[in-house]
Amino acid sequence: MGALPLFFRLVGASIGGQARYPASALMLTLGQFLGNGIEVIAIWALFHRFGDVQGWGIGEVALFYGLVNCMFAIADALGRGFDVLGTEFLRTGAFDRLLLRPRPLALQLMGHDFRISRAGRLLQGLGVLVFATYHAGIAWTPTAVAVALFALAGGIALFLGILVLQGTLAFWTVESLEIANVLTYGGVQAAQYPLALYARWFRCVLTFGVPLACVAYYPALTILGKPDPLGAPEWVGMVSPLAGFVFLAASFGVWRLGLRRYASTGS
Repeated sequence: MGALPLFFRLVGASIGGQARYPASALMLTLGQFLGNGIEVIAIWALFHRFGDVQGWGIGEVALFYGLVNCMFAIADALGRGFDVLGTEFLRTGAFDRLLLRPRPLALQLMGHDFRISRAGRLLQGLGVLVFATYHAGIAWTPTAVAVALFALAGGIALFLGILVLQGTLAFWTVESLEIANVLTYGGVQAAQYPLALYARWFRCVLTFGVPLACVAYYPALTILGKPDPLGAPEWVGMVSPLAGFVFLAASFGVWRLGLRRYASTGS
């Protein structure tokens, strides 16, 4: 069996296990949908009370929100194995079993616990994109659709890279530290708003440190047909999602360093 067929079988087994308890899976999915819906209400209340923020309307901000939450929902579903690496694998010695299998370790972890509940955030993000299309008057031309899909792929790679780094920390700390949530959930919150609203130093972090702006802000400008208030050329949004793939590659480079440090449990 090849690597990808094995991955899909692991995902199928994970989904099948959750489907044995349909009420629980449905409630968790609904909880994700409603929990993130509170954030949407908060954003709506902000714009309803104060109107446009520095020239940005609610429809435009909704585009950022929808794109980022779709990215994170898919990455979070794929990266659950890295999130629980310390508690479910390293502490118990189950990680040795994965190492013995002649298949890519990363795909085994990605297929370990594919959460159905993440569909709640994904559906909510898609709903917000429909809202953004109506309120911002977005014309989904072939170019806009291509940019959105490229941004989605780059964003998934970026958030998955963050989860890989979070799992890699477990090789030194035995468990994944909560500080990594600053980059995951904190990154989602930061990328939901236009980069131009932030201070210069924070813009640099979001562009060159953890390139969230490259997978959300610049592609969204291209989709909206809106010039960048910060002066970036129009073509940037068409190539900037590549930064997400570069970040993922760098994360796996750090992951390989962590693997070299692993010395097994001896059990």
